[in-house]
Amino acid sequence: MQTLKDAIRQCRICAPRFAATATAHEPHPMVWFRSAAPILVASQAPGMRVQHSGIPFADRSGDRLRDWMGMDKATFYDRDRLSIVPMAFCFPGYDRNGSDLPPPSVCAATWRERVMAPLCPRLTLVVGGHAIRWHLGLRDVTRTVASWRDHAPSVFPLPHPSWRNTAWLRRNPWFETDLLPDLRSAIAAALADAI
Repeated sequence: MQTLKDAIRQCRICAPRFAATATAHEPHPMVWFRSAAPILVASQAPGMRVQHSGIPFADRSGDRLRDWMGMDKATFYDRDRLSIVPMAFCFPGYDRNGSDLPPPSVCAATWRERVMAPLCPRLTLVVGGHAIRWHLGLRDVTRTVASWRDHAPSVFPLPHPSWRNTAWLRRNPWFETDLLPDLRSAIAAALADAI
């Protein structure tokens, strides 16, 4: 596992791609997983703040995700309890309009199978459209999240916790009233089982 982590940290496969973005940044792979962690957050890609800090979800999206999970920062960042495996380990950059670029598919093609193989989570949160497509083979985020009971209690598909999805959350109040209480119960059970 350590050899795999070291290889990911040294990965520069996307260096030319990132250099051509509006941010013109260097790769900075974010590696945050352990094989025995009972909870896996399968997410999309780190943001600009994570690019600089090296800490996943160290932004407003992370605040919202932790709120959804009912989890404090100490638990969230305890690698013995929670792994974070994004579809791309580096910040993809911004386009000319300042919008986030999608996770480069070459990252998942290069690393994802190898990373997922040794992981044995009791609970997986599949966060955002790119992760939903890879993990569940589904394209419609709203329909997939609305059908969360089909995957629970071991998998919970979630929308991306970005502020851009605030309108989606308003249009889908069942997410907060129905899904989140079950998600929090599943998290508590996964953590309790791991003790």
